Amino acid sequence: LAFVDVATGSLGQGLGAACGMAYTGKHFDKASYRVYCLLGDGESSEGSVWEAMAFASFYNLDNLVAIFDVNRLGQSEPAPLLHNTEVYRKRCEAFGWNTYVVDGHDVEELCKALWQAKQVKEKPTAIVAKTFKGKGLKGIENEENWHGKPIPKDRVDALLADLQSLIQTNKPLSPEQPAEDAPPVDISNIVMPSPPAFKIGDKVATRRAYGLALAKLGEASGRVVALDGDTKNSTFSDIFKKAHPDRYIECFIAEQNMVSVAIGCATRDRTVSFASTFAAFFSRAYDHIRMAAISQSNVNLSGSHCGVSIGEDGPSQMALEDLAMFRAIPTCTVFYPSDAVSTEKAVELAANTKGICFIRTSRPDTAVIYSPGEKFEVGHAKVRNRGREEDFTVIGAGVTLHEALAAADELAKEGVHIRVVDPFTIKPLDADTIVSSARATGGRIITVEDHYREGGLGEAVCAAVAEEPGIVVQRLAVTGVPRSGKPTELLDCHGISAKCIVAAVRSTFAN
Repeated sequence: LAFVDVATGSLGQGLGAACGMAYTGKHFDKASYRVYCLLGDGESSEGSVWEAMAFASFYNLDNLVAIFDVNRLGQSEPAPLLHNTEVYRKRCEAFGWNTYVVDGHDVEELCKALWQAKQVKEKPTAIVAKTFKGKGLKGIENEENWHGKPIPKDRVDALLADLQSLIQTNKPLSPEQPAEDAPPVDISNIVMPSPPAFKIGDKVATRRAYGLALAKLGEASGRVVALDGDTKNSTFSDIFKKAHPDRYIECFIAEQNMVSVAIGCATRDRTVSFASTFAAFFSRAYDHIRMAAISQSNVNLSGSHCGVSIGEDGPSQMALEDLAMFRAIPTCTVFYPSDAVSTEKAVELAANTKGICFIRTSRPDTAVIYSPGEKFEVGHAKVRNRGREEDFTVIGAGVTLHEALAAADELAKEGVHIRVVDPFTIKPLDADTIVSSARATGGRIITVEDHYREGGLGEAVCAAVAEEPGIVVQRLAVTGVPRSGKPTELLDCHGISAKCIVAAVRSTFAN
C-alpha cells in the first residue's frame, strides 16, 4: 500500500523510523510537518524503543510525538508495568521527553495533549495514554486471552449495539488542512561528479574508498545523507561528515536504532540514506533490516571490517555471517568490491538501486586493480587475467580476490594457469560468467572467501552451477571460531590465503 511508509508487526521498531522521519523534516526538509508514532505498552520492553527515545531527545526532535497505549495487557499475560502510568511518565522524562499522562478514552484530553505538544520547543513529546483493551465490549474489556482472537459470531450484533449506544454526537469533523511546505525532491539518477581518482597499483582499503566515494556522492546530490554508529573513524564515514556536516547523523552505539532511523530518512524518497558500522554489528539490527524489506525501503548499508583479515581485533569484530544474512533478504543487492575503484562504483550504483543495498568493505589496504574508466554493473562479474588455456577458475572477492591473483602469479611459474573471477555483486550473482568460465577451465571452480562456509560466496556459486553437469566446486572458507592474530597469519590459519589456493590447485592435479 503506497500510503504505508513502514511495515509493522515486529515490535519496537516504529519509533526509530519515526525519528528518521522527524529528523528529515526538521533538518533536511525544514518543513512544518509533524511525526506521530503509536506504541504499545508491551513493546515498550524492547530495547530499541529506548534507543530511539535517547536519539530523539539528544537531537531535540520537537516535531515528534510518541503515544504510548498503556492498556495493561500483553499477548500472553499482563505487561510488566500494568497500568502504572506514573512509571512510564518518569521514564520518558528521564530520557528527556516532555510528557503528558492522559485518559486514552477521553478525546478532549488527547486533543489537548496533542495541541500542547505543538507548543513545546527543543523536546520531543510523549503522551502516556491509559486505556482498556476492548473498551465498551461486555465480557471482553480489560480481560486476558483475547489477543488476536475474533469475537464469536453470536455476540457481534449485541456488542455492536452497545458500542453504537455510546456515540454521543454525529457532528461532522472539520480537521485543519495540512500545510504542504515540504520541498520537491528528486533523487533519481545520481551521478558521481568525476571519475575515480585512483591509479592502478595504489594501496587503498575499500573501507576508506567507501568514505571517499560517499563524500563525493554528497557533492552530486544534497539529498545524500550518512549515518554511523560511532565507528566513523573506522568505516571512514567521517570523510563524509567533514565534507557535509549538516547531512551526517551520528547514531552512537545503537545499531538497531541506526538502521530504523536510516529507513525513516529514506521514506517517501526524501533522502538517499547510507548507514555504516562494522558488518558484524548489523547482525544486532537484522530484524530491522528484514522489516525494511517488507516495508519496500530503499536504504543502503555499508559493513566494514569483514572476515578474519581484520587481524588483531579478534572474532568479536569479524563479520563472518553477513553475506548469509543479506543474501537471505529478498529485496537486497549485495556488493562486495575488491578495490577502491569498484567500491566507488558500488556506492554510486547503490544510490540508484531500489531496495536494500549492502556494501561489504575490508580493513586491509589492497591494490587498485581497475582503471578509473572501468564500467561496473549490478550482476556483472569481472574476469581477471583471462588466457587461452586455463586449468581452473578461482572466484574470490575483497581480500581473497587479491589472494587469488597472487596465487595465479605463483602457479604461472609452474605452468599452471588459473582464471580469476571477481563477482562484484554476490547477489545477484553473474551465473553466466561463472558457468562460461568453468566450461573454459575443465569444469573446475575454487571459491575462496573471508566468510563462513554457510551462506556465503561458495554457496552462491554452488547454487548458480547446481544444474550444470560436469562442474565441480571446491570451497575454501573460514571454519570454526577465529582468534586474534596478524591478517596474514589468520588467512593462512583458515585456509584462504594465496598459499592455500596454490595448495588446493596442486592437490587437485595430484589426484
